[in-house]
Amino acid sequence: MRYIKVLVIDDSALVRQTLSNIINSDPQLEVIGTAADPYFAARKIRNEVPDVITLDLEMPRMNGLTFLKAMMAQYPIPVVIISNLTQKGSRQALKALELGAVEILAKSEIRNTKDHLEESQVLITDAIKAANMAPVRRRPLTQNEKAPETIAHPPSSTIHHFSAQPIHKIIAVGASTGGTEAIRELLQNASTDSPPYLIVQHMPAGFTQSFAKSLDARCPIIVREAVDGEIIQIGHAYICPGGFHMTLEYNFTNYRIRIKNGKLVNRHRPSVDVLFESIAQSAGLNAIGIILTGMGNDGATGLLQMRKHGAITIAQNQSTCVVYGMPGEAVKLGAAQYILPLGDIPNKLKSFH
Repeated sequence: MRYIKVLVIDDSALVRQTLSNIINSDPQLEVIGTAADPYFAARKIRNEVPDVITLDLEMPRMNGLTFLKAMMAQYPIPVVIISNLTQKGSRQALKALELGAVEILAKSEIRNTKDHLEESQVLITDAIKAANMAPVRRRPLTQNEKAPETIAHPPSSTIHHFSAQPIHKIIAVGASTGGTEAIRELLQNASTDSPPYLIVQHMPAGFTQSFAKSLDARCPIIVREAVDGEIIQIGHAYICPGGFHMTLEYNFTNYRIRIKNGKLVNRHRPSVDVLFESIAQSAGLNAIGIILTGMGNDGATGLLQMRKHGAITIAQNQSTCVVYGMPGEAVKLGAAQYILPLGDIPNKLKSFH
């Protein structure tokens, strides 16, 4: 029997423990984690996506309504509100339902909270089971609506080209020998509404900017050398600058690129593994990983991590590779769900979004 996986978010350690005991007492439910506030919850969700979340509304650093609004705009998960701020019919309760919560349960403000929750055991477990069956949908922010407070502290760097469009998929690409032409063919067949591409091509510092400009002139999507702190957008491709590593961060409001120095990984900087492993952690099942022609094994273990986190994974097949090193190593590890000729990859991508 498959358990319904539950994440409990509440600033009270006593409530977290009590709710965990109640939920775990039901043979159909399993608590996979608890969090004292939405920032900790974000880290938990990046590691394992729950089926249902129980959420308090009064918490430090970020209140529950702000968290709910941000999550439903980007990554909808059924939510049961359990809070002493939400009596049925109250303004907070109605707002939570408006933002996408499935059910509202109230903590007792008069009686001992632990005793009240334990007496409400059937009510709580039934609400979680109902939430698991309820359809949830993304509720994107409107262009005139102020974005909610972010879950990760905003970076100090200047951010350009913010888009209100929610990102449903992210495409991560790694390549080396022969990769410049393979990437060109991939992007030339992309549509203007395609998911964002994050690309690591083994290339020295000073060459990636001109490479990005040449692709931008020949491809239907916008191609840029990536900038630290940049928010990624639909219809864009981001080339990692030579001599640096590129990673991706997610904070429930947007995905943000990080460019950093660091040691060589698999003898490379930038490294495909560094990008892929960060995508596995930050995007999980919202990601697609593609490993193209190249010498060596960079990207093979990263692609495997992406697959383990629920991403779709693709390797270029041997007959269309200039060098079948990187894709071949990924295939040996079982990292690739699909092994395709280069010319078939664009259409396969379109079938996923």
